[in-house]
Amino acid sequence: MRIVIAGGGLGGLTCARVLHAHGIDAVVCERDASREARVQGGTLDLTVAEGQWALREAGLEAGYRAIARPEGQDMVLYDSAGTLLRREVTPDEGEERWGRPEADRPALRKLLLDALPEETVHWGHAVTHAEPLGDGRHRVHVSGGETLDCDFLIGADGARSRIRPLLTDAEPAYCGAHGMELVIHDADRAHPAASALVGRGSFSAIGDQQTLSAQRNGDGTIRVHLTLRCSEDWMESSGIPFDDPDRARAALKELYAGWPAEFLALVDATSGPLLAYPLTALPVGVRWENTPGVTLIGDAAHLMSPFAGQGANLAMRDGAELALVLAEGGDVRKFEQVMLERAEPAARMSADNLELFLSDGAAEKVRHLFAKMFGEED
Repeated sequence: MRIVIAGGGLGGLTCARVLHAHGIDAVVCERDASREARVQGGTLDLTVAEGQWALREAGLEAGYRAIARPEGQDMVLYDSAGTLLRREVTPDEGEERWGRPEADRPALRKLLLDALPEETVHWGHAVTHAEPLGDGRHRVHVSGGETLDCDFLIGADGARSRIRPLLTDAEPAYCGAHGMELVIHDADRAHPAASALVGRGSFSAIGDQQTLSAQRNGDGTIRVHLTLRCSEDWMESSGIPFDDPDRARAALKELYAGWPAEFLALVDATSGPLLAYPLTALPVGVRWENTPGVTLIGDAAHLMSPFAGQGANLAMRDGAELALVLAEGGDVRKFEQVMLERAEPAARMSADNLELFLSDGAAEKVRHLFAKMFGEED
C-alpha cells in the first residue's frame, strides 16, 4: 500500500515515523525546500496522554526526554498594571516534572526527521490539490507539475489544507483577534532584564482585550507574543507598517500605552522580522462522512486557536493513532470518529478561552481560571 502524507509538520512526521516503525514507508510531501529552510516556531508543552504518548509509540521517548525542558513549565502571570497574579515553579526533581515539559518545535521536528529514512520527505513538494481515481486511490498534484498516485492519502497540511476539500466544505473562520510574534536573540547576555522577567519558562500579562506574553526557548531566544481583539482587516486598516519591523514595534507599543515599562521593554528587546497573523479556527465539532482512501489529521482536521495549547499534542496523537490503524488494518472510520470526538472539547475550550483572555476585565477572570484548574479555592 502506497501512503502519501501531505505536510511535514509534527503530525505528519509522527504518522510517518510510527508507520516506519511498523515496517511501512510513506511519502511525505513538504512545501519547505529543506529541513533548514525556516525556523519551525517556538516551544511546545507535550502532554503525557497526547504528545508524549505519540513519541512513545514512535520509539522516541528517550530522545524526547533528552531535548525536553521541564523547567520551561515555570510561569508568571500579571495584570496590565504590573500586579503579580500567579507564579508557578517546576520542582527540580521528581516525575511530576514530566507532566507538560517544554520542548522546542525545531528540536522535536529534528528528532522525528532523524528517525526517518532520508528519502521519506520530498522537500519542495507543496501539495496543490488531489483528485480521486476510484477504489479509494488518489492522485496528488504538487508544485512544479509532478503527480503521485497513492492507495491512501493523509492530509496533515494544516490550516489551509489542500486535502480537506475532498472531505468537507468546512473552512477556517476569523476568531476576532490577531497575533504578533517577535524574537529576542541572545536573551541572557544581550537583554538580562528581559531574561530575568521571563525566567526559565513563560511570562504573561493580561489587559482588556489584549495580552502580552513571552516564552523562553532552548536556543537562547525568547519569543514575544502580542494578541489583541480587532477587525479582520486590521493589518491593512491599522496603518502599522508591518514591512518595517522597527516602526511596527514602535506602533505596537503605542497600543499598550500605560502598561509597565519593564513589560514593554520585552518588545524593545526584540529584533529581526515581525510576524503578524489573524487567528482562525474550523467550526467546533466539525465532522465529515468517511471517504475511502483519505483522511485528515491535526489542524487540517480540527484547526483551533492557540488558547487551549492543544494543537501540536492533538496532531501528534492523531498521527500516531492513524499509523497504528493503517499498520494493523483497522477501521479508519472509527479512527476519524475518535479523533474528532477527542478534539471537540479542546476546540470548545480554545474558543471559550479566547473570549475570556481577550475580554474586558480579563486579568481577574484568568486568575480565577488558573485557580480552578489547579483545584484551589478562589
